[in-house]
Amino acid sequence: MRNRFDRQLENLHTELIEMGALCEQVIERTYQLLETGEREAAREVMQKDSAIDMKEREIESICLKLLLQQQPVAGDLRKISAALKMITDMERIGDQASDIAEIILTGELGGTARRFPIGEMAKATIKMVTASVDAYVKQDLKIAQDVIEYDDVVDKLFDEIREQLVYGIGTGEASGVASLDLLMIAKYYERIGDHATNIAEWVEFSITGQHRGEVQVL
Repeated sequence: MRNRFDRQLENLHTELIEMGALCEQVIERTYQLLETGEREAAREVMQKDSAIDMKEREIESICLKLLLQQQPVAGDLRKISAALKMITDMERIGDQASDIAEIILTGELGGTARRFPIGEMAKATIKMVTASVDAYVKQDLKIAQDVIEYDDVVDKLFDEIREQLVYGIGTGEASGVASLDLLMIAKYYERIGDHATNIAEWVEFSITGQHRGEVQVL
């Protein structure tokens, strides 16, 4: 019975890694589109969001089967519960990447994004998503805590971009419409960082039984 449970849990890990990889791909693609200005290619990201939604449903089904059929206890129960929370944040990451793609498709950004560290924000969020899923699979508390702390990097980049955009609008050096679009894109990346942080916090819970700001009994 335990061997079967371990195989199913390993399958859960594999699916989570695949969902994390899809999230990384859509974030990276949005950054590439900002660099190249390929507006029509933004539809690819919006379509891939559907694959992330499907993966969420598949993982949810695996988790529910583990809970109902295997009746896990203690640490195993925390892992499955954490996975259910993690996929919600991953699905929202896909949504926000799709929102970025929609702005690229409908906006008039031109090559203005290259003047700001938005690419650095995108790369930082990819790093956070990758590390948070890795922390879960490895049950590595330090990696999870590093991700949580790294969110400060993303927040600082957002503040920097916002200040640059406000200055550009104030001096007339930047288009108001394009600047607002870029600010929205930066905000979506900042939210992606927040979701990666949430994932890492659930990894922390799966290991310690404690979730930040809450008292847990598992």
